Amino acid sequence: MSLHEDAVLVLKAYEAQPELRQTYLDHLSAHPDGMWKACEAGHLTASALVVDRERGRVLLTLHKKLNMWLQMGGHCELEDTSLTVAALREAREESGIAGLTLLAGGPVRLDRHAIPPPCHWHLDVQYAALAPAGAVEAISDESLDLRWFDYDEVAKVADESVVRLVEAARARL
Repeated sequence: MSLHEDAVLVLKAYEAQPELRQTYLDHLSAHPDGMWKACEAGHLTASALVVDRERGRVLLTLHKKLNMWLQMGGHCELEDTSLTVAALREAREESGIAGLTLLAGGPVRLDRHAIPPPCHWHLDVQYAALAPAGAVEAISDESLDLRWFDYDEVAKVADESVVRLVEAARARL
């Protein structure tokens, strides 16, 4: 199964956000290259909010290019066999934490946001990744900083899309 086919199946199984979900499905139907950064009409991305359930906190990265506190995530790569593989890879690479596991039940949210040309849209499929007990983070080359925030601190440092992701992840927990 291709990554494109996997994304279609994941989105068809995702029951929340029906209008936005249909936007993603329509995009993939119209763009066979819609999983890849080269698709100028926009492309799917995969992200994961790293959650420390025991301590009631999430790990955010201060994105180097955007200078914003965000969840871990990014573009799908040729070696990614599924959206879950892509999201988990991104979370591990950007957090430095081995042993992350994705929360069961598929994505917790979808978030479509504009990005500068030549591409115009990121259609992000957002998961939650559970950190193992005693997890120690390590900053990557893609980050200016990496920091744990209590759930109630996120709204003070991050934009609404991250706040909504934290709320959705907590509801799923």
